[in-house]
Amino acid sequence: MGQRLGQHFLKSSSNLSRIARAACAEPTPLVLEIGAGQGALTAHLLEHAGRVVAIETDPAMVKLLRERFQDEPRLEIVEADVLETDLAGWGDVVVAGNLPYYITSPVIERTLAIGKLLDRAVFLVQREVAERLTAKPGTRDYGFLTVATQLYAKTELLFGVPPGAFQPPPKVDSAVVRLTPRHRLATQSAVVDPAPLLAFVGLCFRHKRKTLRNNLAGIFGREPLEKIAEADRRAEQLTLQEFHDLYRRLTGAV
Repeated sequence: MGQRLGQHFLKSSSNLSRIARAACAEPTPLVLEIGAGQGALTAHLLEHAGRVVAIETDPAMVKLLRERFQDEPRLEIVEADVLETDLAGWGDVVVAGNLPYYITSPVIERTLAIGKLLDRAVFLVQREVAERLTAKPGTRDYGFLTVATQLYAKTELLFGVPPGAFQPPPKVDSAVVRLTPRHRLATQSAVVDPAPLLAFVGLCFRHKRKTLRNNLAGIFGREPLEKIAEADRRAEQLTLQEFHDLYRRLTGAV
């Protein structure tokens, strides 16, 4: 994605290497790179992965990538919009990329939708977004995006990246996050069917400053909520497990 599409190219070799090593912390047959740009991260990923599939939507960047890596048989360059691409089409993958702010949330959503084919994802994002993804209940940054992501994956903020590491430098700080799908975590099991639970969480956050009682009464009625102590709290104060328990008590789901 070129600069005209809101991309700032990471030029720091040390940071590029750290991202590639985070993505390929274990033997990695295939990395799916989102928004390869000029190929800076691509080159580092090729040092660690068996094969790289680079998705890029800017024709000028695609041309540059094909010229730069014309002798690299382990790289497949796909000219496509990531938001219109089936990311599950390559089988088991690690996903990595430098994500422009305006598509961060939908890209994360599409990445997690890969499901059991996703080994992990490592993204460079604005620090503000990284802090929201990894926030704890009761903090300023904790919200629907936090819960929607952590429902599917363990989230970690790995390290920060300053504006000077980019060309052109952005006006904000950035950070690298790692998402590890819950089915990859031996000590954690997924909670219920995520889709209806996520819809329920959306209702809880519908008016963030209101209590759960006020947000949910129109759907479940006030009487069931009178018996639930959490009803007087706001959504931003509940842990993922508490959302799960509240959903189960109100709907009878197992």
